Amino acid sequence: MERLVPSATALLVVDVQEKLAAAMPEDTLATLVKNTAILLETAKLLGVKVVASEQYPKGLGPTLAALATKLGEASAVTHAKMTFDACSHLPISQALTGAGPRTIQSVVVVGMETHVCVFQTARELVRRGFSTYVVADAVASRREENRRIGLSLCEKAGAIVTTTETVAFDLLEQAGTEAFKAVSKLVR
Repeated sequence: MERLVPSATALLVVDVQEKLAAAMPEDTLATLVKNTAILLETAKLLGVKVVASEQYPKGLGPTLAALATKLGEASAVTHAKMTFDACSHLPISQALTGAGPRTIQSVVVVGMETHVCVFQTARELVRRGFSTYVVADAVASRREENRRIGLSLCEKAGAIVTTTETVAFDLLEQAGTEAFKAVSKLVR
C-alpha cells in the first residue's frame, strides 16, 4: 500500500443529498458531515482534486448546503447521475482519469449510502486500478447493519477501509507545516 500523495489523489463525495440525509440516523449523519468537511478542507489546503455526485437530484434533492459550500471552496464539480456506481457516469469517470496519462492513482470515497452507491463505486474504482480508500467515519446508510455490511463489501472488493484522520495525516506526510497546523485544528 502506497502513501496518499495529494497530486495523485482525488476525493469523491458520493450523494450527500438532502432527502437521503433526512433518512440517515442523526448521529451518523452528523459524523459524516463533520468528517467530510474536514476532508474537503484538507483537500483544499493540499490541492487534492475533488469530485462530487448527486443521485437523481430531481427526486433526492441537492447536496446538503453545509457541504455544497465546502465543495465550492474546494473547486469541486458536482455531477448529477442515475447510476448507483458513480464511475459509470462518464463525466465522473473522465474527471478521475483526465484526457492524457492518468495522474490520479488513489481515490478517497465518502458519502451515502454505504451499501449501495459507495460500495458499487468503490468496487468499480478497484476494478479500474485505482487504490481506493473508503472512509468509515464519513459514510452512512439508513440502517447501521447496511453500513457495516457495505464497509465489509468494500473491503472484500479490494478497497482500504480507513478513517478521516488517517487520510488527512497520510496526505499531509509531515508535521510542522501550515497545512499540518490547519488540519490539526480541524480534527481536535
